[in-house]
Amino acid sequence: MGDLPVVDQYQRPLRDLRVSVTDRCNFRCRYCMPRELFGPDHAFLDREELLTFEEITRVVRIAAGLGARKIRLTGGEPLVRRDLPTLVAMLTEVDGIEDIGLTTNGSLLRAQAPALYEAGLRRLTISLDSIDENVFTAMADTPIPLRQVLDGIAAAAEAGFDPIKVNAVVKRGVNDDGIVDLARFGREHGVIVRFIEYMDVGTTNGWRLDEVVPSRQVVELIHEAFPIEPVDPAYTGEVADRWRYLDGGGEVGVISSVTEPFCATCTRARLSAVGEVYTCLFGAQGYDLRSLLRGGASDEELADALAGLWRVRTDRYSELRTEETAQQQKVEMSYIGG
Repeated sequence: MGDLPVVDQYQRPLRDLRVSVTDRCNFRCRYCMPRELFGPDHAFLDREELLTFEEITRVVRIAAGLGARKIRLTGGEPLVRRDLPTLVAMLTEVDGIEDIGLTTNGSLLRAQAPALYEAGLRRLTISLDSIDENVFTAMADTPIPLRQVLDGIAAAAEAGFDPIKVNAVVKRGVNDDGIVDLARFGREHGVIVRFIEYMDVGTTNGWRLDEVVPSRQVVELIHEAFPIEPVDPAYTGEVADRWRYLDGGGEVGVISSVTEPFCATCTRARLSAVGEVYTCLFGAQGYDLRSLLRGGASDEELADALAGLWRVRTDRYSELRTEETAQQQKVEMSYIGG
């Protein structure tokens, strides 16, 4: 099923596949699904349009044959997809896949964390932009209270997930004054908080460069409160720069995709909930695999299609980003899971 590993035009291998299982979400985060564009009349995908668990597993198996080793389940909010632990269990049986993770807003974790862990999920990332109730509500634009997300994090720890990561998108003038508070929360609860520079994903979030808080400023703020030192990357292509608290209070991370792009080591492909493959978070169009899946294509034909797509890949949007390119048409993050 092709060469191992398949590489793109910049010799980047296919190592990671992010799998969106739904385009639906119970939050309306301003930087992802602003309510004025994703309101009550928004047409979400019909159930029959979504890839089945069997189809997702088949694509993952094909990707593993081309060198993929890590899978991350995303959405929308993946936990609104029914029976998700069943998919996790299916993916754990795929030869070659060494790591399965999930990104969630945490609001449904109290009910689902034990089953997800039992199914074989071990890596969990919760999106949480603030531990201030008012700021959280404003950014997530949801009636779901902050305490429900915090309880979800506690439920994940009780289920056995360790470490648990918390991702926070930092937006100047909105939640940047809560950076140290969120870092303190991570120290006190044994979770790894990672601060992400606000990005121009999609075309609906109103991104402006002056709203980006550079990661170096985040690091300086945290260091003033809790001294830290850099940690070597755990693997080539790790997106987060890691820092260790000098007093042994754990780790914190920053993801600097605007001020310090990491396109050169990007090994990620993204599979949308309807079976489109995107080779960049900032891509405009995906490649339709669902038609092949449902049209009787063999595994070899699917592998050839995926390998061919990856081999011609030249994506490096974040290295080329300007105020002008930020206005280009791009797929929405809620559609491919960030």
